[in-house]
Amino acid sequence: MPVTDVSHDLDTRTLTIVADFNGPPKRIWEIYADPRQLERIWGPPTYPATFVDHDLVPGGRMNYYMTSPEDERFYGYWEVETVDEPSGFTFDDGFALDEEFTKNPDLPVGKNVFSFAEHDGGTRATYVSTYATAEALQKVLDMGVVEGASSAINQIDDLVAT
Repeated sequence: MPVTDVSHDLDTRTLTIVADFNGPPKRIWEIYADPRQLERIWGPPTYPATFVDHDLVPGGRMNYYMTSPEDERFYGYWEVETVDEPSGFTFDDGFALDEEFTKNPDLPVGKNVFSFAEHDGGTRATYVSTYATAEALQKVLDMGVVEGASSAINQIDDLVAT
């Protein structure tokens, strides 16, 4: 499994996931830069993602929904802050209320730093999410973010191999 370490720290309000992939950083970058590839790895296997909007540039917005096995849709968005191709990008990841991707003020927004670096002939990806409060971090932990994100990230090597 690509995920090698998961940790969270309520004092710093961070969740960190580290993963090692078989492809070079440029290949990992391509997955996030292409909405059709990103759909194959964003979200757990049983909750596939559909990206309606995909604008991976500073100031860009990405709107998506995940579909449950019961055909329920769960909406979310990314607001892209910085892009450093192929080394990574930063963005806010939030929950949306509806198909118009209206921000949900009742659920936490994570400030994310995704970075990709050469490591042992492949790529080490470090995913860091920071929340406004320890309570916000605890809320997403209780919602299953570690399990969901880990199972999503663990799909990347299969995609790289195709």
